[in-house]
Amino acid sequence: MADIKDPENTLIMDTTHGRVVIEMRPDLAPNHVAHIKKLVREGFYDGLKFHRVIEGFMAQTGCPHGTGTGGSHYPDLAAEFNSEPHVRGTVSMARAADPHSANSQFFICFDDARFLDNQYTVWGKVIEGMEHIDKIKRGEPVHDPDEIISIKVAADMA
Repeated sequence: MADIKDPENTLIMDTTHGRVVIEMRPDLAPNHVAHIKKLVREGFYDGLKFHRVIEGFMAQTGCPHGTGTGGSHYPDLAAEFNSEPHVRGTVSMARAADPHSANSQFFICFDDARFLDNQYTVWGKVIEGMEHIDKIKRGEPVHDPDEIISIKVAADMA
């Protein structure tokens, strides 16, 4: 198991391909981290698909419709852009054209995507299990998509 420094700010995500551990960064994006934890604790992400997966770029999830067209019932978040780079394993919020339109969808970078820096809110990084993210089926939309089986906050897993 990964070296979990802060269980309250660590997510354990079980996917179709295996377990992924995400270290959240409340120091970079406190409102986004609080929002994600609220959704995780409500079971919002359990069973959601990786609906948009682009080879060499990223895997996106978090749409309740599995199409990239939806979010949670909570209001959208104000952007918390930061200087953390979009590199392999970065977890960042997806959004529409409006910088303040992030809600529940997020993506995990397969590789460097520095052109996104300071335009999307980085809120975490994969610290274990990136090999499972690498196996997610590609497509826009994905045919027979992989999914999040469950996500839990590590502190809640006693």
